[in-house]
Amino acid sequence: MGDSAINKLQSFDVAGKRVFLRCDLNVPLKDGRITDDGRIRASLPTIKTLLANGASVVIAAHLGRPKGEAKLELSLAPVAVRLTELLGTQVIFAGAVTGADVTAKAQALKSGEILLLENIRFSAAETSKEEEVRFAFARELAELADLYVGDGFGAVHRKHASVFDLPKLLPHVAGTLVAAEVEVLKKLTQNPERPYGVVLGGAKVSDKIGVISNLLSKVDVMAIGGGMVFTFLAAQGKEIGSSLVEKDLIETVQNLIKEAAATGVTLILPTDIVVAPNFAADSPATLVSADAIPADQMGLDIGPESAAAFASAIRGCKTVFWNGPMGVFEFPAFANGTKVVAQALTEVSGISVVGGGDSAAAVRALGFADIDFGYISTGGGASLEYLEGKELPGLTALGL
Repeated sequence: MGDSAINKLQSFDVAGKRVFLRCDLNVPLKDGRITDDGRIRASLPTIKTLLANGASVVIAAHLGRPKGEAKLELSLAPVAVRLTELLGTQVIFAGAVTGADVTAKAQALKSGEILLLENIRFSAAETSKEEEVRFAFARELAELADLYVGDGFGAVHRKHASVFDLPKLLPHVAGTLVAAEVEVLKKLTQNPERPYGVVLGGAKVSDKIGVISNLLSKVDVMAIGGGMVFTFLAAQGKEIGSSLVEKDLIETVQNLIKEAAATGVTLILPTDIVVAPNFAADSPATLVSADAIPADQMGLDIGPESAAAFASAIRGCKTVFWNGPMGVFEFPAFANGTKVVAQALTEVSGISVVGGGDSAAAVRALGFADIDFGYISTGGGASLEYLEGKELPGLTALGL
């Protein structure tokens, strides 16, 4: 992989051609404003390469889950504005996904010009389970361009028209972001430098059960925090108060704990928890032992002792993958665990990878710079599925 994949884009003859570029511009919005433009910035190298090599570019991307309906609050219009600012060149906004007007705008593009389509998921065909429906939509999209570049890493685990079907209809290549993401994920899966540690957080065990099962046989250290930890504590018979729990997974988690012990993996669970009576920024925080959570309280962060233990384990590793915050980092009183873990990742002597989504947003919100880490992935779900050992349709379509 490595430079060869990145150079493939450089050697892809795009001069005078229209390129359909699938990006991941799925940024968090609040009141119509972008709160973290990390994914837009991550798309810039590929866009700039295409423009520098004489292409015109039709960009497609999704935002949120509109489920096939046009929803004003999920429009890519604010993204077009931000993209224009970052590139210093006007990004024309199509205002629709397909149709005569979109086709006319695409065909009128000159070398160096960019057209951003409206949220591709406004079209129900993009995410259809029926292959014929998706393929018919992909054929419409193929009319807009001569070539295809896949750079939306955050969507490569989806069998969607613009990710999976469209590359079959046009000459295609991976963008620099997708190439870089795959390169990093290979470092995590093929002979990682040891000790290899994984830190998992976030709300639900159900989202991570596959990756925990698959990685248990591959890692030396696994630390669990976030809302999902309470299912682990419950599996150990501990009182978890009103904390988040997935009761149907308690037995599965008990088996995972046994497996970790049997295979010699160091499984680190919190020993202290920051609790509060309810889920709110101003809810009074109290520190308790992990085996003494009061019945009327819920855990909203790992405690300082646990955070220090997690950090110490992380610093001792040569390869670290982190996905999911340690607590409700959006509330200052419950952000310490995530901050301490993030800080430890910046001190790893080998490679530290922050796995997309909430984790990437968390490190930026807490004042860290992207450059502080070995790599910040743009795709939480895609990274996890790759680490689970699953085949990702979008990568298969690009021949990766």
